Amino acid sequence: MERIVSILIILALTAGNSLSAQSKSWERTLRKHRKKTERSFKNPETSPLRDLAPEFTGNEYFPANPDFRVTARVELTPDSEPFELITSDPDRKKWYVRYAILHFEIEQTPCSLEIYRNVALQGIPKYEDHLFLPFTDLTSGEVTYGGGRYIDMEVTEGDTMEIDFNYAYNPYCAYRSDGWSCPIPPDANRLSVAIEAGVKDYHGGDH
Repeated sequence: MERIVSILIILALTAGNSLSAQSKSWERTLRKHRKKTERSFKNPETSPLRDLAPEFTGNEYFPANPDFRVTARVELTPDSEPFELITSDPDRKKWYVRYAILHFEIEQTPCSLEIYRNVALQGIPKYEDHLFLPFTDLTSGEVTYGGGRYIDMEVTEGDTMEIDFNYAYNPYCAYRSDGWSCPIPPDANRLSVAIEAGVKDYHGGDH
């Protein structure tokens, strides 16, 4: 009996160590992604602030939170027709097609989001698997950008997808730099929960 108990303890410790290692690896990857983003924003050649890049004071982020990594059930929508997604610039049109509806829970609240393919990018091999997830939530206009945030994802096999809201980023319009046309999340993607993960609103520079 004591031997069985010892084996169970060892197995529990091994599983716990494995989960801890996975968590640390995930956090390291997220930190690297954020550092890469900051470097890109400070470079005038890649920054959404363009000429204002030298004035960039840095993005502010929510702390990494694994609770905002969720597994969503994928409801494919293969019969969806292309549609024009409203943007911040009414003179510039952007066409998307709904790829799927993602169903998941946040803090025991059932949620769903539509995820899209950019029609203009579908014919480019580099972006053929790219998916676009725009959304707003209860933090929008408070501690995050009022125009919503985005997550980039990719087509995957199977009937589930992981949504990691820790990677949510601002539309370039959030940085008050001219020339951007940013898709506005549709009503279907307005969450009634607070997503306290990812990037916060930008208050640096000249505003």
